[in-house]
Amino acid sequence: MSVVRKDHRGKILYALCAADGTKPNFNVRGLESAPVYAIDQSGIRAIVSDTLSLRLRPERSNISAHQRVLKSLTTDRTVLPMRFGVLARDAGSIQKLLATNIESINEHFERLNGRVEMGLRVSWDVTNIYEHFVALHPVLAKGRDDIWSQYSGSSARREEKIQLGNLYESLRTADREEAAEKVKDILFDFCEDIVENPVKREKDVINLACLVERSRLDEFPKGVFEASKAFDNSYLFDYTGPWAPHNFINLDLHTSTKNKKMSMSEDVAPALDMNDDLEADVD
Repeated sequence: MSVVRKDHRGKILYALCAADGTKPNFNVRGLESAPVYAIDQSGIRAIVSDTLSLRLRPERSNISAHQRVLKSLTTDRTVLPMRFGVLARDAGSIQKLLATNIESINEHFERLNGRVEMGLRVSWDVTNIYEHFVALHPVLAKGRDDIWSQYSGSSARREEKIQLGNLYESLRTADREEAAEKVKDILFDFCEDIVENPVKREKDVINLACLVERSRLDEFPKGVFEASKAFDNSYLFDYTGPWAPHNFINLDLHTSTKNKKMSMSEDVAPALDMNDDLEADVD
């Protein structure tokens, strides 16, 4: 059964999931408050909404709407999430896309079926992260004290300050790596796979994406608690999810008319021309 809207308006793509031959009823609105519906092809279902826009701006309201759709889909099915901002010219373009990439899409569904993503962030829960490290590492404390005693602090030469800063960075990196190994060793008993993402803030220790069987979701918090017991009270553990498995997808979707491809990764922007069937705003 093919579920297709009989119009030629542009389509915003949110995710792919398995088609079951029925016409679904999605109780969520997409970007521009448009109804969300499905386009089926070759056993694969594209979740879309209509738009008259030629570009989708990465504004907070648009990104929130995109994530809201993905969140609603993840509650009861396996989905392959599309990155924000991917447009198709019409329903026919989406059907061609699915038919052209059916093999690689099915491979991802087979690997990710029944699984979702959980996020885990660990941070240093301290007032001053630098002073915290000075207290933890005598070598850093000695380097700082030597500079202050020799140069009265503010008159220290630039080279000494850089050297001390590099020491601080190396100690922080080493502590992060040690913490990541401890946490992953424990969490692998509670999930199928783990991706370690870059940290963004000075107080961040680790940022993990964990692939978890939906049937074992209740066990994941127990794993986080078990991992937290290996650390003192200066570490804060915060988990989120379930989410669509963004970090476990490495799928390039090729259009049927040109040697172009569209990445479904959250971090890779597709390079698609205005003349292609598929477009994306990457600004």
